[in-house]
Amino acid sequence: MRSYDQYCSIARALDVAGDRWTLLIARELLLQGPCRFTDLKRGLPGIATNLLSTRLKELESSGLITREDAPPPVATALYQLSETGLALEPVLRALGLWGLRFMADERPGDAFQAQWLAYAPRWFTTDADPDGPPAVIQLVASGESAVIELRGGEIHTRLGRAADPDLVLDGPPRAVLGLLNGLIDLESAGRLGLTVDGRRDLLSRLRPVAQDNALGQDEAAA
Repeated sequence: MRSYDQYCSIARALDVAGDRWTLLIARELLLQGPCRFTDLKRGLPGIATNLLSTRLKELESSGLITREDAPPPVATALYQLSETGLALEPVLRALGLWGLRFMADERPGDAFQAQWLAYAPRWFTTDADPDGPPAVIQLVASGESAVIELRGGEIHTRLGRAADPDLVLDGPPRAVLGLLNGLIDLESAGRLGLTVDGRRDLLSRLRPVAQDNALGQDEAAA
């Protein structure tokens, strides 16, 4: 493991988690739970097989992940985050929230997967009407599907399709995620190709965390 050789907690953190792909491996293990090597490879488009093997060995050596040989029918090694690795979740949330400002453009070669569609509303939105009745929103972006469930004042998400959603948002990732994350409004999302079917009023319940943070900053400034 390379080191910055600095007695600084930021430098020490980057010694362990600063290499290319490392935080994205942690992202996949957070989102998917215990993974086989092939699961991780599929969730990390573009990573070379030998580099993934190297990174997993480094992360295991650093104590961020554990490796366990699973019994049949899996019959292969399963990787999962250790307690130290799980402690990266707020770091990844903060990094993802900070990174929203760079999501204005969707590049032609960008990969996109269902688990990334699912975690965004769970991490970056809140229910503006916590006492409201349960509701189900179907998300579809680039053929990937995820479901938002509003219940008990919390936002829950899962992969797949809902049997009878109250609202369906279907379009390119930039339109779907841009609307949910507060980067664009409904009219702009429509120009990007978003279609909306069902109860549009539910959109007002999805409050982007970025807006909450901005409101807090405004109140502090006042």
